[in-house]
Amino acid sequence: MRTELASEPGDADRPNEDFASVGLPASGQGGSVVVLDGVTPPKTGTGCLHSVPWFTAHLGGALTELTVSLPDVPLVDALSRAIARTSEAHAATCDLSHPRTPQATVVAARWNPETVEYLVLSDSTLLLECPDGVVTPVLDDRLSLLPRSALATDAQVDATLRNMEGGFFTAAADPSVAARAVTGTVPRDQVRALAALTDGATRWVERFEEGDWTDCLHLVRKEGPQALVDRVRALERSDAAVTFLGRSKRHDDATAVFVEF
Repeated sequence: MRTELASEPGDADRPNEDFASVGLPASGQGGSVVVLDGVTPPKTGTGCLHSVPWFTAHLGGALTELTVSLPDVPLVDALSRAIARTSEAHAATCDLSHPRTPQATVVAARWNPETVEYLVLSDSTLLLECPDGVVTPVLDDRLSLLPRSALATDAQVDATLRNMEGGFFTAAADPSVAARAVTGTVPRDQVRALAALTDGATRWVERFEEGDWTDCLHLVRKEGPQALVDRVRALERSDAAVTFLGRSKRHDDATAVFVEF
């Protein structure tokens, strides 16, 4: 098995809000990948004393531990437990009802000799490659399908869409949100490789249109996850007129994890 990981902050002066891990149990009978993309907080505050990196470290660490130590617990339940554990860690000091309490997108995949189980919540991406080379993206597209007018301001999004029916969902303080994730299970022999990507890395496909999802996975296999991040950074720097980035920030935290069975 081959595993590779790259993660880079969008701004060298700010901590990376992404989280990534690969768990390989000592039994050698499987493994897991967890990737989180922390949601950058507004300047108006979050009602929380803790930073987004604190949150993603706690949530990601809990989810990694649970996916490895409880292989028979479905990923939805593992995520629910991880959110509950993280919430308990700061409920006494922070307002977890605040719409911008620290939160993150989630990609998780876990495999054993028989199956590959996956979970995607919000706008990070999981790519699954079949033995014949066909690449299937697993996407939670609720955010991307919302009209731009509905996303005009943070206040509008927080009041009407964030973690609400008809909007989109992230892992924040409510364990029940785990049930909103896109999930599935495929036979282990139908997956040759997988890649988990935050939206800072998927810009190569979704913003700059340098290739499709198959091209993206092939790039990561051939040159490694860092090469994908490096190419995104070069494209961001060259987009002086923000033709592709639009209102998005110039550089975003970018994380890519690749697993080849």
